[in-house]
Amino acid sequence: MGKISPVSSKYIVNAVIEIDGVVDRPDVIGAIFGQTEGLLGEELELRELQRSGRIGRIEVNIDVKGGKGIGQIIIPSSLDKSETAIVAAALEVIQRIGPCNAKVKVQNIEDVRISKRQFVIERAKQLLRQLMDQVMPDSQELAEEVAHSVRIMEVTEYGKDRLPAGPDVEDSEEVIVVEGRADVVNLLKHGFKNVIAMNGTSVPQTIIELSRRKDLVVFVDGDRGGNLILRDLFNVAEIDFVTRAPDGKEVEELAKKEIHKALRSRITVEQAKLELSHIDTSQSLRKPVMMRTTAPPAARGAVPTRAPMGTIPRPVAVKAALKDDEKKALGTVLEGLIGTKGACLLDEKINVLGKVPLAELSSTLKSLSNGVYAVVLDGVVERELVDVAERGSVKHLVCMDTRVKPMESRVNIITAAEL
Repeated sequence: MGKISPVSSKYIVNAVIEIDGVVDRPDVIGAIFGQTEGLLGEELELRELQRSGRIGRIEVNIDVKGGKGIGQIIIPSSLDKSETAIVAAALEVIQRIGPCNAKVKVQNIEDVRISKRQFVIERAKQLLRQLMDQVMPDSQELAEEVAHSVRIMEVTEYGKDRLPAGPDVEDSEEVIVVEGRADVVNLLKHGFKNVIAMNGTSVPQTIIELSRRKDLVVFVDGDRGGNLILRDLFNVAEIDFVTRAPDGKEVEELAKKEIHKALRSRITVEQAKLELSHIDTSQSLRKPVMMRTTAPPAARGAVPTRAPMGTIPRPVAVKAALKDDEKKALGTVLEGLIGTKGACLLDEKINVLGKVPLAELSSTLKSLSNGVYAVVLDGVVERELVDVAERGSVKHLVCMDTRVKPMESRVNIITAAEL
């Protein structure tokens, strides 16, 4: 009998057979040809179809279990889909094989071309990816690539603290002081080469010495962390001007127009100190009110006031206290994170369990039900993160700033200012 090549087949009929007895493979094939003979007419006679190559070799696999045969029938076909379906349905008329009762059930008709088409699609993706990697870039891409490499090359190390800086710090009369390396790269990108980074929350000695020789313009982020850095700089260095990024933005995110606008609107150090004092005064005025609302009623000997309808008071739990050595270690971890937009997960011995981006912090804490003692993050703590930390039994959250009042959480929230 002729064979059909698997390459030329379009469909494959997959069927299962159950036999109440023990038979051999030739018995099954003989029953297929014998019991379908004359059933479908001359054009769909299995022997003729196989002889002409439109039906391939019939594969039969039989396993005997408990005196019964269970197997699989595979028939490759190059007929069209309707003819293949008729041939497949004809298999189910087989009721006996030799002396044994049998039952055939067609599972499915597989379109071989679908798998081939999928292979073609995947291979085309690979070839297109190779072509795009090897194709010559346009002039704009070339210019951006060269400019980016030059900017990275221009980031130098300045002073004994080896601070990230632009190439013109020493030659310029005026120097822009920013928080981290990413800020330096962004300013270099937009043409400012007289820029240097503090590389942490504490003021390096290099910055202090530089302030005695040059005019310093401090350019900080538009958040509470920027206020903390300004306060530290005012105490130890001779600052001349201060400017900041728009509220909620960081220097590394600013576009060229925003940077120019911020530098044009810089203020003197006296004005900056006055603004900081106003901020401190407004915060101190709010603190007594907060203390009165959170003091336990029993301590005042008064009847507890009822919470407004529709609100559920949050229970105030006893928080874990930090030891001095733990504070110092956590402060060191926080300094190392500044400018990275990342977070470190720590165990009870202040060993780093892992480091994740801020965007993945909540999902990571949800996947780790316990074992995390403290979380240190270069960012602002929000209510959602506090809720996740409470469910994960986290004891301490160390951050640059927080939008959650400490008494509203069972987690001990510590800001950079407190460390």
